[in-house]
Amino acid sequence: MFNVYLSLGTNLGDRQANLQHAVAHIEKEIGRKVCLSAFYETEPWGFTSPNAFLNAAMCVETSLSPSEVLEATQRIEKEIGRAHKSVNGQYADRLIDIDLLLMGEVVMQTERLTLPHPLMHRRLFVMEPMVEIAPTVVHPVLHKTICEIYNTLKQ
Repeated sequence: MFNVYLSLGTNLGDRQANLQHAVAHIEKEIGRKVCLSAFYETEPWGFTSPNAFLNAAMCVETSLSPSEVLEATQRIEKEIGRAHKSVNGQYADRLIDIDLLLMGEVVMQTERLTLPHPLMHRRLFVMEPMVEIAPTVVHPVLHKTICEIYNTLKQ
C-alpha cells in the first residue's frame, strides 16, 4: 500500500461541487481517503483568466501502481468533463485537474509520468494545501519536508 498525494484544481462551473465529485471518484477508483485539505481560492498559474481556481490536496491509500493511479485520475477528469490536458505548458481554464504529486518514496520519470511532480515545489497553490495535510512528509528528491519547501516558497 502507498500513500499517494494528489493536487486537485478547478476554475469553471460549480468549483466546490467539481472538487467534491473528484474526491468521491478518487475514493471509489483509487483508494481510501486518508486526508483532504481545505479548499483554497487561488489565481490562475501560467496563464491569464478571469476565473479563480479552487484548489485542494488529498492523500489516498492505494494498492495501485503509479501508472494505474495516473490512468484512474485521467478517467475521473474525463468523467467530470475535462476535454483535454495541458500540452507543452499551455494551460487553460478547466472543470477539473488532478495531478499526482508524491507516491511514497517513488522517484520515476517516463513519457507519461514524473514522480514526484516536477513543478510542485514551485507552486504555492499546491504547497499551501499540502502543508496543511502533510507538513512532515519528505520530498524524495529535494530531501526537504513539505513545510520547509512551503516556507522557502513563501519568502
